[in-house]
This record gives sequence, C-alpha cells and structure tokens, in this order.
Amino acid sequence: MITRIISGGQTGADRAALDFAIKHNIPYGGWVPKGRKTEDGTLPEKYQLQEMPTGEYSKRTEQNVLDADGTLIVSHGMLTGGSALTEFLAEKHARPCLHIDLNLLSMQEAAQIINKWIERHRLKVLNVAGPRGKKDPKIYDATMRLLENTFYPDEGGPT
Repeated sequence: MITRIISGGQTGADRAALDFAIKHNIPYGGWVPKGRKTEDGTLPEKYQLQEMPTGEYSKRTEQNVLDADGTLIVSHGMLTGGSALTEFLAEKHARPCLHIDLNLLSMQEAAQIINKWIERHRLKVLNVAGPRGKKDPKIYDATMRLLENTFYPDEGGPT
C-alpha cells in the first residue's frame, strides 16, 4: 500500500503526481534542483519538496529514485530525455521500475498493471515520473486520471 508519493516537481507527470497526493491528503515529497527550477520557472512554494545542493536535474532524478521503493514512469510513447534517464537510474540501482505507455494501454488496463506491480513489490513510497508538460501537453491530465483510476477507481471517472 502506497503511503507516500514523491516526484521531482517538474511540469507534466511530476506535477500531476504531487497535485494528486495533495488532493487526496497523501503524504508527498521529493527532491527538486537547487533554486527549485522547473521548465516554467520556480516551483511554487505550495509544493513542499527538498532542494538539492546542485541545479542538475539528473542528480535530483537519481535521489528520487533512491528514496523510493519503486518508480512509475507514465508516457505517451517511448521514453526520452529525463524519463529515459529515470528508467536507467532505477535499473542501475536495482529499484523496481514500471513504464506505462498510455498509447498502448487503456486507463483500466494500466491501473490494473500498476496495482499488481505495487502489490508484488510491496511498495510504500512511490516515485512518479514522466515527460515535462512542454514535451507532452496531455501528460499532466493523463497522469492525474491514471492515478485516480489506480488508487480511487470508483471515483476516477471514465476509463
């Protein structure tokens, strides 16, 4: 059972995970680059994330992978950029990692796969990652819907 959600605070999938946690009063956290930098400027203070001593996105990504019991990466298509790095770092550190490509799965199928994966690995702290909002303008809403369907299927709306 997930007791905490973490992410890097970037626009897109990361921010959707944080907003989901806040909406449902799930403890959340994670690491953000020094200066709280994101592609749309400074991460708003309402997101209570820890600042890394460096501004390097890759260091923040690695710390979030290390602090989580498992990492969920949500995308529309194959992984690129920071999402691909996240998967690589999870493998490097032998951490459970699941990539959900929403171009290949329905929300219901994806939610079932995620729940089985969480149960199999007995995850408590979940790192959620995926593309930035500018790379995939639909990823925020898709990630939010996916998390709703995964953790609150009776309230998640249409699948």
